[in-house]
Amino acid sequence: MLSKRLQQFIDESDGKVALFQLEKDYAVKQGLTGTDKIHPPSSASRFEEAYIERSYKETEELINVESYQFIEQQSISYLKEHIDEFIFLESAWFEVIGVDAVSLEVDDVFGTYDAMLGLKLQKKQRDPIEKYLDETLNGNTSYDLLFNGEDGLWDLNFTLNDHPDFHEGLTMLAAYELVYDFLFHLLESVDAG
Repeated sequence: MLSKRLQQFIDESDGKVALFQLEKDYAVKQGLTGTDKIHPPSSASRFEEAYIERSYKETEELINVESYQFIEQQSISYLKEHIDEFIFLESAWFEVIGVDAVSLEVDDVFGTYDAMLGLKLQKKQRDPIEKYLDETLNGNTSYDLLFNGEDGLWDLNFTLNDHPDFHEGLTMLAAYELVYDFLFHLLESVDAG
């Protein structure tokens, strides 16, 4: 799935394609394109052009549409200080890996940081998805995975605290980069399985 999606992204770019190091390494390894057709992106972050909302958890009422600077400068601990809010981020890079958007919030009961998303993978992929989650996350109840037949995607919620590289000193941007990297490797693992 990841190969197909990345190949489509490469094919839709005119001539040279801007890929970050993670995608570049994968594309070259899979033979999707030659290194001569790849150039570094013009921005430092894949989420510079993202659409970002800050909303109330209970009502999903929009508080504000935020700029890239908000996630770049704001610590992830902002969500503990504003426990009634969540951050929603939509990006073309998430689309490349089959994710519509990712929301981050703090769980009201456990006080953990949670990532929530819809993952476009077939229903039959449950076993490789669960295998990757079990092997990568460090908690007993680190995730919830449910196939949504209506939308044809997996509703995946996982606890960021259980990711080995997570800590509360991260900016929101770094947390979203961590989520992206985690999901990219999830798809890579499903493809390899």
